[in-house]
Amino acid sequence: MSFVTYTAEGAVGTIAVNRPQALNALNSEVLEDLSRALDQVDQSVIRCLIITGTGEKSFVAGADIGEMSSLNEEEGKAFSKKGNDLFRRIETFPIPVIAAVNGYALGGGCELAMSCDFRIASENAVFGQPETGLGITPGFGGTQRLARLIGPGYAKQMIYTARNIKADEALRIGLVNKVVPLADLLAEAGKLAGQVAANAPIAVRYAKADINEGLELGMDEATALEEKRFGACFTTHDQKEGMNAFLEKRREKTFTNN
Repeated sequence: MSFVTYTAEGAVGTIAVNRPQALNALNSEVLEDLSRALDQVDQSVIRCLIITGTGEKSFVAGADIGEMSSLNEEEGKAFSKKGNDLFRRIETFPIPVIAAVNGYALGGGCELAMSCDFRIASENAVFGQPETGLGITPGFGGTQRLARLIGPGYAKQMIYTARNIKADEALRIGLVNKVVPLADLLAEAGKLAGQVAANAPIAVRYAKADINEGLELGMDEATALEEKRFGACFTTHDQKEGMNAFLEKRREKTFTNN
């Protein structure tokens, strides 16, 4: 992988987009490298994943405009599908994914962050969907996820005006979960990932699937889905371990993937 690195420490994996000379912009090769990095995640060990960018200026500054500028209609559609397929894979990845946003998260960078389960931003982070200023629409899920996260009113304003917003405003409207100093960003993301990883991994995965799938269903269908996975938890070692630890008043718990 030329433009993406993957490292693992304990139960937490970290994927970093490593193209700082282009502010970590997404071209076809970066998208392919991100997919390869996901392939490397050993889900029998890793219980939470962090995605970030290298350097102090940019998470991902957007899709590569140099590459996009020469595309025709069919090529543009194919490029959009390539990004959408990858980001949908991140969104539905069995284990939780945290975006640690260190600087610019514009266009495809904002869309990458939104495909993660939640977002921790540095104080210098900047978010935006500037595509209409370039004569295009958001193409990697921006018109869909942004409205779901912050509501259609704010989403339409951001997309129609192509205006960037700073981290404090992103926090206020619910685009990010927390804002921290840049120097503390990876430590804060790691702390949050550790809290996720400390809980029963099957239950966490089931909960992620229930939330994601339930958002697309009516309440009756969604609660039926929840009931099914809730029942399935009672076939696992982790349910017995978690409840026995509670009843025995012990803090130490040994959760597994079975």
